[in-house]
Amino acid sequence: MSGGGGRVAAVLQCCPNGARPADVYPAVPMSPRHLARDARAVAALGVQSLHVHPRDRDGQESLAPGVIGTVVGTIRREAPELEIGVTTARWVEPDPFKRTELIAQWGKLPKHARPDVAAVNVHERGWQGVCAALDAVGIGVELGVWTTGDAVQLKQAGLPRGTVRVLAEVTVTDPDTAVAEAVRILKALGPVPAPILLHGEEGGTWPVLEYAKRNNLDTRIGFEDTLKGPDGTWLATGNEELVRYAQGKDVAGRYERRRSGSRTGGLFTSGRWPGSRAEHRR
Repeated sequence: MSGGGGRVAAVLQCCPNGARPADVYPAVPMSPRHLARDARAVAALGVQSLHVHPRDRDGQESLAPGVIGTVVGTIRREAPELEIGVTTARWVEPDPFKRTELIAQWGKLPKHARPDVAAVNVHERGWQGVCAALDAVGIGVELGVWTTGDAVQLKQAGLPRGTVRVLAEVTVTDPDTAVAEAVRILKALGPVPAPILLHGEEGGTWPVLEYAKRNNLDTRIGFEDTLKGPDGTWLATGNEELVRYAQGKDVAGRYERRRSGSRTGGLFTSGRWPGSRAEHRR
């Protein structure tokens, strides 16, 4: 795999909630307890890494050390073997200097409550400073690359110290063109001295995941990227079901749900689902 250091087995990461609105779908975990429940379930299936968007008691995304520590610590107790990652996205805290101050406080959290890695989007102002702040407190960096322009920017800047992996994040949601966009991003990145995790979102999720699997690239699945199974119609019952689909395993009960005639349960049914990454790019 590109930049994979000769590894044989690709990593499967789970992204259980993302920036989805708290009321988007009841199965999307938001509280520490529900995130920990899903973490335990997907870890039992062989998932090695978890990427979460911690929420405060009001359901809002937060980088506050108390929120981060509570979420990470709760997950760690249920799934101690998992790598736990969090977001540092601009839409959570727009001021990059404030973000670095908050990250410095993460370094004071007990080890079990401290994230192992954090994702930093290359297109966001101050991203290199955020990476440096993470490295200073011993938290690994996942570099989010959303476009070919991001890839060129990262290639010119070089990978910052502490980089664990590069996230090639396809925001094209058309299932017929998402893989082509993935190929363009990977080509623009070229060889990098770190593993590449490739994934899509919404309608592009499953085609990009299958492409990543065919090319032995790390990939991910979870409600952050899609609420639906590979057929693009039926809502998944949970992150565990999405992981089973990604692993090519049989998913018990899917035919019973189809016979029931329930597709979306009266939820949002057209256009881009709320909380997609492309909505946050400005």
